[in-house]
Formats: sequence, structure tokens, C-alpha cells
Amino acid sequence: MAERVLVIGAGMAGLWTALALAPTGRQVTLLERDPPPPSGDADEAFDSWTRRGVGHLRHSHAFLARLRLIIRDEHPELLQDLLAAGCRDLGFEGGLTDIQKRTYVPARVDEDLAVLTSRRTTLELVIRRYVERQPNVTVRSGVFVKALAVTAGAPAVVTGVVLEADGQTETLDADIVVDAAGRTSAAVEQLREAGVTIAEESEACGILYFTRHYRLNTGVAEPERTKNPLTGDLEYMKFGVFPGDNGCFSITLCVPEIEEELRKKIVDPAIFDAACARLPGLTPWVDPKTATPISRVFGMGDLSSRWRDFAPNGKASVLGFFAVGDSVVRSNPLYGRGCSFAAVSAHLLRDALQMFEAPAARLEAYQRRLSTELRPYYTAMRDQDRGAIRRARQALTPGYKPSLKGRITKAFLEDGVAIAVRSDVDLLRDALRGFHMLEDPQAWLKRPKNLAKVLGYWARGKERNAEAYRPRGGPGREEMLTGLGLSPQADIDRVTAG
Repeated sequence: MAERVLVIGAGMAGLWTALALAPTGRQVTLLERDPPPPSGDADEAFDSWTRRGVGHLRHSHAFLARLRLIIRDEHPELLQDLLAAGCRDLGFEGGLTDIQKRTYVPARVDEDLAVLTSRRTTLELVIRRYVERQPNVTVRSGVFVKALAVTAGAPAVVTGVVLEADGQTETLDADIVVDAAGRTSAAVEQLREAGVTIAEESEACGILYFTRHYRLNTGVAEPERTKNPLTGDLEYMKFGVFPGDNGCFSITLCVPEIEEELRKKIVDPAIFDAACARLPGLTPWVDPKTATPISRVFGMGDLSSRWRDFAPNGKASVLGFFAVGDSVVRSNPLYGRGCSFAAVSAHLLRDALQMFEAPAARLEAYQRRLSTELRPYYTAMRDQDRGAIRRARQALTPGYKPSLKGRITKAFLEDGVAIAVRSDVDLLRDALRGFHMLEDPQAWLKRPKNLAKVLGYWARGKERNAEAYRPRGGPGREEMLTGLGLSPQADIDRVTAG
């Protein structure tokens, strides 16, 4: 008899769980508290789909190569559906610099280093409809999981869930319960109340997100790419343009939490657009002759990195229960790995279920594989967040001077690593493999050949490498805030006093 799987949540993590487990013959039911998507097209979904459980539904999204390859190799029909709906493949060649284009020879691996990008609502709409066509998957919308059905013990056993729908309470039994409810899930708290030990580490990302969507005007093409960057880090602000589907695109501005003056005002559409207009790479995109805003500014805060372990010290603490996606590991959305983490964790769960029948062995194998596959990226992103938080505070500290080690590290990254990657196609390929989760993110720079190349470019000096430097992405902090009618001094005074 096929195992019965209940999945809490039909967002990205839930959908990928269904796509991972359905081909194994299991009976999968997704339980989603929000209403189903509208019956119309991508624009209707963007305009009207209500998803209280997905706070980042209308923030910029892109699928890294790791996730795109899962779609291409395991669900080719889904890839065609996404492209037919207007989602876009951004290939490796589009990211080459003028220096690299002169000697570029296509390689087989380049086909694997593409990004799939679109509005999140379009991505989720198309994947949801594809999942609903699978023969052994059921999606129930408008149902709220009140509690897990837990049998106490050492370890405890999850045997199903208690639902509330239309004012009625219902208990569903299951062989496996998967928590894919993400940030809003109450499952962990319920398990802890039942005596389950769950190891957890968590810390703030120190940043807030602000996104606005636009549509190209009729008959107007996307602005041509120039040397002015479409993404960048000014330390007081990070920015990026995300091409979307059906003539749409979004712009995301990220502001450190410590920059209170800017983050409180940037949610104003006039301030948001004025800030974008001061960034040379973004200026043509927000020109009224090019595009028209189609949304307000969406903000997102309370961002944290979090890692959970349901088998601390290698021993399962609960049976019949698994967490995927944000319910088990969260990271700063800045790095664009959330959807990939969700899909990879779902496939790791599939592998553990296929390899073992004993419930404890399944969970223990799943947690081990999570640590092997995802922990390196989690750790790298967490460490980058720590560095960004530290630099944001230093920027507001009068008289701050970096240490000699700090200056050397900065020079190595900016004048060595960045220049080498923008000059050498093979280095770019290797660096992107780490970025796209196709290998350990630190592996490429640890290879002696690659490190020697980086050191060689660094030794050449700025003058010989001049063409490889990107123009500055925008004005300094004081110029930007003053231009927006904000006080550059207010946060400095607050940090100094505090």
C-alpha cells in the first residue's frame, strides 16, 4: 500500500515536495491555508492572488542553475510551461564582460549556468498547475492545520494533522507529515511542547528588502546593457534589476537595518523611484518613457539565518515528520537560494525515504544529507551577512579606520578576485558553479590553478586592470540621502550616542 504523505503548505517548498515524491508512487496531499490561484493568466495572478503565508510573494525572484537543472532534467514539460508563460532563461553568455567576449569560446557547461527568472506569482502559478495535474497529488486550499497529531514517546511519533476548514475540525492520518509552511509554521513549537528536542541556531541578517514592479511601455524594449551595473553594493544600499515575464521587471533595494533614516522612507514610491534614478544602471529602467510602475513598494523585514536539526547528535528526535525549505533552513534572500534550498531539501527527503524504511534511519539520513549538501552555502551566506552588518556599522562610525588585515582582505577581493572573474572566462565558470550551488561555494578559489590566476591579476595592479573595473554603481551615502531630502547625519548621531 502506498505511503500517505501530508504536506503542510503549498508554496514553493510544498510544491517541490509533491514533485519529488509523486513519481515514487506515494499519495501526496498538500494542505494550504490560502485560497487557490485565480483561473486566469499571469497578470491576474500578480494582481489578485492572496497569499498571506508568503510574505515575499511579490518580491524579486530567480531560480539558480541548481533548481533550473532539476526542472530541465526531471520535469521538462514544466520547463516548457514556464517558458510559455513568459518566464525567461538568462544564459551564461549574457553575463560576459567586453574583455571576456573577445576570446569567448562556448563550452558545454555554459548551458547549465542559466538563470530562470520571472515574477514569483507567475512561477508559483505555473508550478502549482503542473503539480495539480500529477495523478497521485491532491491540493486542498483554504484549510488551516491547527496542530500535529503527536504520540508521546522517546522519540515522539507524528501520525497526522488536525485541520480546520469552514468552521469544522478534521483529523487526517498519515504515514509521513512534511512541514513546508516556512516562516509562519507552528509545527516546531508544537513538537517542542510535546517534548521533542530540536537543535536550532539563528541570527539576524541585518537587512530589509524593498521591491517595486514595473511594465515596459508599449513598443519599448528593455534598455540596452551598458557598463553601468544593474546590480551592486554601495554598503548603505544594495540594488538589482530582475527581468520578469510578459514585459515586466522588478527592482529591489536592500537597506541595512542600521540605516533607519533610509529604510523608513524608501517604502514611499516617490523616494524609491528617486533613489533608483540616482543609480546610473537603473536610471533608464525607471524613466517614465521606458516603463510604468505596476505596484506599490513591497517591504520585507524580520530576516534571519536559521538552521534546524531534528536529529541532534545523529539521533532522530521525532518519527514520521520532516521539515523542508524555510521550515528547516533559512537564509538571506539576497543570495537567491531560498527556492533552490526548498527543491534540494525535497529531493534529499525523497532519497532518504527511498533508501530506508525505518523511520529513524530516514530522518537521520535526511539530516546528514542536508548538512552535506546545504550547510556550506548556509555558512557562507551567514558569514557574509555578519561582514555586511559589521561594515554598515563601521560606515556610520566617525573616524573609523580599518585594520591592516581588513584593508588587505578588501584589496584581495576587489582588486584580485573580482577583477580575475571579470577577465577570465574559465574563472567565471568556476565561480558561478559555486554561486549556483553546483559545487561547494569555496571550492573554486581553493584550487591552486585558480588561486594563482587571481594572484596574478592582483599583482598586475589597477592600471593594467583598469578595463575590468566596473563603474561605481551609484553615489556615496551622503550624496544619496541628501538628494532624497533625508538627513545623512541622523543615523550617525544615533550610532555615536548608542
